[in-house]
Amino acid sequence: MAVPARTCGASRPGPARTALPWPGRGPRPGPGARRPPSGPPRPLLLLLPPLLLLPLCAAPGASAYSFPQQHTMQHWARRLEQEIDGVMRIFGGVQQLREIYKDNRNLFEVQENEPQKLVEKVAGDIESLLDRKVQALKRLADAAENFQKAHRWQDNIKEEDILYYDAKADAELDDPESEDVERGSKASTLRLDFVEDSNFKNKVNYSYTAVQIPTDIYKGSTVILNELNWTEALENVFIENRRQDPTLLWQVFGSATGVTRYYPATPWRAPKKIDLYDVRRRPWYIQGASSPKDMVIIVDVSGSVSGLTLKLMKTSVCEMLDTLSDDDYVNVASFNEKAQPVSCFTHLVQANVRNKKVFKEAVQGMVAKGTTGYKAGFEYAFDQLQNSNITRANCNKMIMMFTDGGEDRVQDVFEKYNWPNRTVRVFTFSVGQHNYDVTPLQWMACANKGYYFEIPSIGAIRINTQEYLDVLGRPMVLAGKEAKQVQWTNVYEDALGLGLVVTGTLPVFNLTQDGPGEKKNQLILGVMGIDVALNDIKRLTPNYTLGANGYVFAIDLNGYVLLHPNLKPQTTNFREPVTLDFLDAELEDENKEEIRRSMIDGNKGHKQIRTLVKSLDERYVDEVMRNYTWVPIRSTNYSLGLVLPPYSTFYLQANLSDQILQVKLPISKLKDFEFLLPSSFESEGHVFIAPREYCKDLNASDNNTEFLKNFIELMEKVTPDSKQCNNFLLHNLILDTGITQQLVERVWRDQDLNTYSLLAVFAATDGGITRVFPNKAADDWTENPEPFNASFYRRSLDNHGYVFKPPHQDALLRPLELENDTVGILVSTAVELSLGGRTLRPAVVGVKLDLEAWAEKFKVLASNRTHQDQPQKQCGPSSHCEMDCEVNNEDLLCVLIDDGGFLVLSNQNHQWDQVGRFFSEVDANLMLALYNNSFYTRKESYDYQAACAPQPPGNLGAAPRGVFVPTIADFLNLAWWTSAAAWSLFQQLLYGLIYHSWFQADPAEAEGNPEARESSCVMKQTQYYFGSVNASYNAIIDCGNCSRLFHAQRLTNTNLLFVVAEKPLCSQCEGGRLLQKETHSDGPEQCELVQRPRYRRGPHICFDYNATEDTSDCGRGASFPPSLGVLVSLQLLLLLGLPPRPQPQVHAHASRRV
Repeated sequence: MAVPARTCGASRPGPARTALPWPGRGPRPGPGARRPPSGPPRPLLLLLPPLLLLPLCAAPGASAYSFPQQHTMQHWARRLEQEIDGVMRIFGGVQQLREIYKDNRNLFEVQENEPQKLVEKVAGDIESLLDRKVQALKRLADAAENFQKAHRWQDNIKEEDILYYDAKADAELDDPESEDVERGSKASTLRLDFVEDSNFKNKVNYSYTAVQIPTDIYKGSTVILNELNWTEALENVFIENRRQDPTLLWQVFGSATGVTRYYPATPWRAPKKIDLYDVRRRPWYIQGASSPKDMVIIVDVSGSVSGLTLKLMKTSVCEMLDTLSDDDYVNVASFNEKAQPVSCFTHLVQANVRNKKVFKEAVQGMVAKGTTGYKAGFEYAFDQLQNSNITRANCNKMIMMFTDGGEDRVQDVFEKYNWPNRTVRVFTFSVGQHNYDVTPLQWMACANKGYYFEIPSIGAIRINTQEYLDVLGRPMVLAGKEAKQVQWTNVYEDALGLGLVVTGTLPVFNLTQDGPGEKKNQLILGVMGIDVALNDIKRLTPNYTLGANGYVFAIDLNGYVLLHPNLKPQTTNFREPVTLDFLDAELEDENKEEIRRSMIDGNKGHKQIRTLVKSLDERYVDEVMRNYTWVPIRSTNYSLGLVLPPYSTFYLQANLSDQILQVKLPISKLKDFEFLLPSSFESEGHVFIAPREYCKDLNASDNNTEFLKNFIELMEKVTPDSKQCNNFLLHNLILDTGITQQLVERVWRDQDLNTYSLLAVFAATDGGITRVFPNKAADDWTENPEPFNASFYRRSLDNHGYVFKPPHQDALLRPLELENDTVGILVSTAVELSLGGRTLRPAVVGVKLDLEAWAEKFKVLASNRTHQDQPQKQCGPSSHCEMDCEVNNEDLLCVLIDDGGFLVLSNQNHQWDQVGRFFSEVDANLMLALYNNSFYTRKESYDYQAACAPQPPGNLGAAPRGVFVPTIADFLNLAWWTSAAAWSLFQQLLYGLIYHSWFQADPAEAEGNPEARESSCVMKQTQYYFGSVNASYNAIIDCGNCSRLFHAQRLTNTNLLFVVAEKPLCSQCEGGRLLQKETHSDGPEQCELVQRPRYRRGPHICFDYNATEDTSDCGRGASFPPSLGVLVSLQLLLLLGLPPRPQPQVHAHASRRV
């Protein structure tokens, strides 16, 4: 037969085909066998007027197939709806399960979640928990101040006079290159025995404290030894605190000298590379040591700044940024004759992780040129600090200037902007080795209540970029008891392995005076901290009574979440806090912005909203109703919220009869327990139990079979009212075991699954039971055994009707393997109960469709045959026929796509192995048309908790990074050898020899370290969901000669879209491809985000001024001009590989002497 030209949707006729048997796992049913019913009668859908009339076109004088009329495709859609509904009514057992619950009404009670009472109770419990830690903190801080006040300074103290447990001793003993091993100074270090403690996730010793001293601080200095001497007395207070409150975790004193003393003792978790831990740079210490800051950093980039000096400045600025927390605001500018911001930020911005990253990257691009103009730099800085039209800290104000030196004191600028009140502190940093007069820099700092520092080399950067905190702490110390207020931190990663924690902090002040009538000491001694693990706070929240989609969350004054089910950082960096905003933890909308603002303001509230939520597997977005209720947690900076779906207002609580409880027999003797035993699985279906903490002695396991075995063994010993078990969880589990077994007995056991092309039927419950029938189907069951963590379960509760879930496929993975016919499609629906006017959804039931069999069935249902045995209609030579999805599958594409845009079924055999893929990967042209015609809506968001493989550096050479490399001419020039540049270079090489990993990449070590392989990153997520179109729709994809007709229609009571389209004839229609796969991203543009900052509030206390402050201690030069003799000595040391003993910075600690 000649094939007519295809015009206006016409195509060649399909070959004649014999009628297909109804597909299934067994043989074709005989004449008297039961056939699949078409389902109960259903009302016809209202036919909506077509948006596009499709004419019948054919080649003259020849048989032709035309694109199906709209009413034909609506008829196919009704047949699909009826078939799905019929199968689910027979096998899903929704109605039967309702009856089973009602028949067992005496075994359970319906309890109510009262949001306001619940959230107030949890908030009160958290307040009580934290208050106990506060009392311990106050005892520690008071004791520390008294111990230090009573301590007598010893000038001649020696290392052997102090006995303490050095937390890094074991690691250093294992390191043959360790400085202390070479010195042989281990005589002062205790050797302890440790016992494993699950609360600390560590080996600990409860009789001693441990001491950690930063690597770049000399342990034998007089200051450090005196610090170790007086802090030893804290040990008894730590022990007494634990006796009063055994739930206390780490108790820590972080000293302003850098010493950390913590209890209980445990070996330090030293990294493979250099240990850069310094307590003074920890988020909790920074928050406790000073009030919030508004900081402007200005960097001299005039031509006099040599290459090495500029590198030191860049590193110094980055280190300075690391001393700031989310309560602080900052901007960075460079200056020569003019001043300009180094980044796109034109005003002060919050010093959060992402903004600091922008600064650090921008600083690397600074170039030295021009002449020095201090006036331009300071005027820019003061203008920034005087801008009141932006969000800022509104507390401590300061300018940090990095320069290589200059003569101008810019007194006129200070007179104009800062005098006489001197509300802005000025800190000056002389960077690099030079012969400039530093007096002007000292004067600037002293005249403006600041401090002058010198950074001659890389080794001085860390210590001198954090010492300014001592100056900011002066008003706090002078304020006395008024400033002794406990603050609670953001969430961060504990350095000793506890996981995510928050810390209560309390500053410790120096109470000494030099003599009678002398001024009060204004030094902060350090910060006391006590950790609270997030898991301990979570235990105070209701676990399972809120249902699968209900949850508790908490936020702080920055809007960052303290508790939230979506707080799941994939990687954590102990140097940075975990800052996930509430609006990033959920999908942001105006209602949630209002809720967040109200919570930050410390208000109570309740609001029902319609919002979008991501599915657990992050492939789908559902529009749902949620009730938000919130209250402040008194005496803290936190606010607590409760989220409940309307259907979770009520929940079931099993009520095992008193007669059974009085028997006092093991739970294994209870009714229905036998249906948990594997011996019953063959007849009753396989049972998965949720891995919950039913009893304290229950051994957890990731293998559900092993977990069930452990559970059964324990139940042989435990009575139903045992104190060690959670009776709510345990009794509900037993109840649901019996409920689901009755479903097997009444519905599943007598049905022939093969006849209906089903691989399995299943039921999952709030009580933690997932029953899969028949038993052999459990071999291919891949869903989470915890229903609350199963995507199908949570989505079924949130959606009415039948929810289809195709197998998950990644575009980069190989297609599905259809061997042995084991690939299935889940169809599930929630069971809604109405008991005494109270509605709840305690279970989800469903079936697992055989993919191949239902693909064949799909063809028949979307064809012109009324049933499977009817012969295919043939199109005569002069007749006009409509194409269908079976006969014309070479020319007509018919698919079912779910609400996320994933392929569920297709009439194209070659697409069966692509089921589960995003449809744009199957037919990009058609998916784009569906999106453009509003069948789908796109939702884009960012995941700030992702983990990514680190980007390989461009050059992994052996040369130290960031070090000035002299030329051959320099080496041949005697003047260069006596210059400041040579001196500074030797210092860097010396530090590089000691602290190799600071400067040099180590590919081998990076490969062997999992932490080095992954780092925190931002991923862009895109989900699609059904748009506003809810009718049948005809349209044309206009591509000239390649135009395609298509029809799309939602299937009632499902999450499916039925699409019929002409197959493309050529590639001209190939346009843009919609992307759904998660992609690496830099996140939203930070420069735009800071123009519309999210609402936040800083701490309610601020100590930035005290009239009695003594500002005379404002820094002094420690000029150390190089000499030829020193250089020769250094050269010999470098050759011999014997690093000299590092000396403490004179100006950094001298003022700490009492």
